[in-house]
Amino acid sequence: MPKTSARLLSMLSLLQARRDWPGALLAERLDISPRTVRRDVDRLRELGYPIATMKGPDGGYRLDAGSELPPLLFDDDQAVALAVALQIATTSGAGIEEAAMRALHTVRQVMPSRLRRRIDTLRVTAVDTPEISVDGDVLLALGAAVHAREVLRFDYPGSSTPRRAEPHHLVTWHGRWYLVAWDLDRSDWRTFRADRITPRTPTGPRFTPRDLPAADVATFVASKFRGSSGTGEWPCRGEVILDLPATTVAHYVRDGVVEEVGPDRCRLVLGSWSWAGLAASIGRFDADIEVVGPAELKEAFALLARRYAHAARI
Repeated sequence: MPKTSARLLSMLSLLQARRDWPGALLAERLDISPRTVRRDVDRLRELGYPIATMKGPDGGYRLDAGSELPPLLFDDDQAVALAVALQIATTSGAGIEEAAMRALHTVRQVMPSRLRRRIDTLRVTAVDTPEISVDGDVLLALGAAVHAREVLRFDYPGSSTPRRAEPHHLVTWHGRWYLVAWDLDRSDWRTFRADRITPRTPTGPRFTPRDLPAADVATFVASKFRGSSGTGEWPCRGEVILDLPATTVAHYVRDGVVEEVGPDRCRLVLGSWSWAGLAASIGRFDADIEVVGPAELKEAFALLARRYAHAARI
């Protein structure tokens, strides 16, 4: 029979795995008597775990929510997932960065060495919260290559041969995971979607990291997707007045500035990769538009007006 401490941990793990446990089934899984089950449940309650007793012919137990947070058990995959989530939270801008950093430090301290090594190789730059899931083994493989500064070989859609790149950062941007890397075959910086990467083993030789052509990785990624030259700002940025409440417009604007100027009017400052693209983006609001500036935005509206009028005549 296992020692009491090991048996208690096994029982706690089972209670966390499912909502209700009949006493007889719990005794069978732990290979102990129903009487020992009752004693161990009492011990866990003394340690602060809120275990409720279920009435009925068979009886049973349930781990309920309590007034305080007791120690928790995580399997390997849960521990890695928790560490990744906490890394993202440390740069979330939600006001929980310090708490997330302390929680990450606490989790790392109690991890077995095999998991700690995996987590230490995974460094994430969270520009925003990812929404598209990526296989955990892929993320760990990419993180390990970044940490070890080893050339990464991988398959990627659209390429008939394996790609070779020097991986520099693992980044989240607009709901997706990206690998920022120097493409050895194209001699240029690239961003690769992590959910499309299939790493190959073994990795290549070690490399000396190059300097990013931007102040930091977040600015670099923003510049890449906005078509700007390393500043992170949109190359085209304009200001308009919309005949819509600010609360309505703000709901659909991700990185613009919305300011109320009246009960049903607002000022919108927005950017895009082109003036025509900016005009089209603003035009999606079903409201009258007054262009504040610049002149290029007015010209883009005039251009789209001619195109739309022509399309309506065809």
